[in-house]
Amino acid sequence: MDLLWLAPIAGLVSLAFAAVLAVYTLKQDSGSDKMREISGAIQEGASAYLNRQYRTVAVVAVIIAGVLVVALANAFEGGYFDSGRIAVGFLVGAAGSAAAGYIGMFVSTRGNARVAQAAFSGVRNALEIAFRGGAVTGLAVVGLALLGTSVFYILFGGGSHAVDLVVGYGFGASLISLFARIGGGIYTKAADVGADLVGKVEAGIPEDDPRNAGVIADNVGDNVGDCAGMGADLFETYVVTSIAAMLIGGLMINSGDVAQVFPGIASSLTLIEYPLILGAVAIFASIVAIFAVRMGEKGSIMGALYKGVITAAVLSVVLFYPVTMILFGNNAAAYSIFISAVVGIIIMALMVMVTEYFTQDHAPVRSIADASKTGAGTNLITGLAVGMMSVGWPVIIICGGILVAYLVPFMVTGASMAGLYGISITAVAMLSTTGIIVALDSYGPITDNAGGIAEMADLPPEVRDTTDKLDAVGNTTKAVTKGYAVASAAIAALALFSDYLHKIGLSPAEFSLFNPIVLIGLLIGGLLPFIFSSVMMRAVGKGAFKIVEEVRRQFKEIPGIWEGTAKPEYGKCVDIVTAAALREMIVPGMIAVVVPLVVGLLLGAIALGGLLIGVIITGLMMALMMANGGAAWDNAKKMIEDGYLGGKGSDAHKAAVVGDTVGDPFKDTAGPAINPLIKSMNMIAILFSSLFVAYGVLPM
Repeated sequence: MDLLWLAPIAGLVSLAFAAVLAVYTLKQDSGSDKMREISGAIQEGASAYLNRQYRTVAVVAVIIAGVLVVALANAFEGGYFDSGRIAVGFLVGAAGSAAAGYIGMFVSTRGNARVAQAAFSGVRNALEIAFRGGAVTGLAVVGLALLGTSVFYILFGGGSHAVDLVVGYGFGASLISLFARIGGGIYTKAADVGADLVGKVEAGIPEDDPRNAGVIADNVGDNVGDCAGMGADLFETYVVTSIAAMLIGGLMINSGDVAQVFPGIASSLTLIEYPLILGAVAIFASIVAIFAVRMGEKGSIMGALYKGVITAAVLSVVLFYPVTMILFGNNAAAYSIFISAVVGIIIMALMVMVTEYFTQDHAPVRSIADASKTGAGTNLITGLAVGMMSVGWPVIIICGGILVAYLVPFMVTGASMAGLYGISITAVAMLSTTGIIVALDSYGPITDNAGGIAEMADLPPEVRDTTDKLDAVGNTTKAVTKGYAVASAAIAALALFSDYLHKIGLSPAEFSLFNPIVLIGLLIGGLLPFIFSSVMMRAVGKGAFKIVEEVRRQFKEIPGIWEGTAKPEYGKCVDIVTAAALREMIVPGMIAVVVPLVVGLLLGAIALGGLLIGVIITGLMMALMMANGGAAWDNAKKMIEDGYLGGKGSDAHKAAVVGDTVGDPFKDTAGPAINPLIKSMNMIAILFSSLFVAYGVLPM
């Protein structure tokens, strides 16, 4: 059997297992009528927001699809037939990204009450339900991504030309992911920050207290941001990383020396299809790993989750070996590519370990908690320092991985293109374990919501203690996913950039820093993540301000809220953040689309190349700093809430809440959205490269 068919088969198997786990999750006890009522309100709010968001973005997607048909008609030999196929792929990619987010949101908003109910019987049962609920999202994301990419590649006839057309599918995934991350991030943090500032800081009431009118909006936000937005994000990351490697494979085929470089290769098309086959076998490894996540009698939550990650990593490496030998032949060149794949798994494991160190109960988080003793100022200074320092090891790991992934194939084959292919395979291997990593992430919003339901339904304190333990780990797993995604984006973007240089007819040697146009592009690209993040942070601030005003108004004007005899108007806050997120997501979303087009057409294709490198470098650093720093601030606050330095209500706790408030839009709004920003701009550059060469105002 042609191994390529493993890809669509594995995609279908992944979706089938996602359905099985969804049924398992929904069969669990959902608790009391009050718990179901609260969960229902969260479901209603999340569905209403996503429906409005996707209706808004669908209009943009249809317009862009029309532009692609017209603008790319002359870029391919097939004319309008090919540009039409790109537009269809774009729309399906957009729909797939939206579906990935929607599936995750659907299960997480129903798993929350079930986890809260399971918490009555302890951490082990609650962990199992929460993780398997999160695994629905993980398997749905990789299943849809691999199925769509492989099916379009097959339908478009295979080969290099088919990959060029599949880029439209990746662009659709990137664009919807960008809007989902931006809109969901603004929604979740505007609600969270606004509710916390009035509730915990001003009123001194617990988090998720039902007297706080912003509490339902806050819990809705956990799902539309951390679950739906993340699902769409990792869907596009998986798709675009696979396409990047396939593009490099196509370049090697077009260079004509495949048999010389890889003497035992089964077919030249192997270079294009190998990334899809790696993803397929890793799906089977992830499915096994999901069922390996079990907590022992005296085990830790993080230890149980690590079992899954380790199982997925080891099984993936075991399966990569025979596949590589079959496709590339049992020779030194094949071993060099296998080593590049193993490097990707090693980077994934190291990124998990480093993120856990900087965001769990270790020295960095403890230093932030200790700094809270002297007030919010020192908490903020220490938190920023921890976030900045947390960038160091991930960047060193990524640099080391790129070096090994390039040098081993290059030294064995003598071909620099083989080294570049090795780098792209490292990114694919790293992303091949997306199923288990997304499961870790999606587990977070489920446990966060479970804690909110426990508080609002007035469940016993031991239930909230259990959900808090699960939630503290959830902050780390969410940070792991963000770092994992942006690290893979940086590696994959190198492959995308190489393909872009090929399409504009420029060799890397000609891309010189002595050219002022290149330097201008670099500076503009380096600037973009700062402007992009600023716009998003301001949007969160404006939305939070409106929530604060609304919650204050209800405290003053609705008698009986303080005594618990009157119910706050939760819907008002949900409407405020929904409108704010939909309104504010347009500008940052357009930055990713308009800026590369303007730079490419006004300054030329070479300036756009500089922009792509600039946005990768500063985007990687900022995204890592924001994701890790924000999670560290959050867990420092939770450490104090668990009794450290006086516990809840102490001066240290008040300072920690301020730090967490600053960290929230860092880790859940601006930081995660930089990942699809990088990929969207690269995809636009590749798709419209012929236009930039033909119509760029400045000469190359």
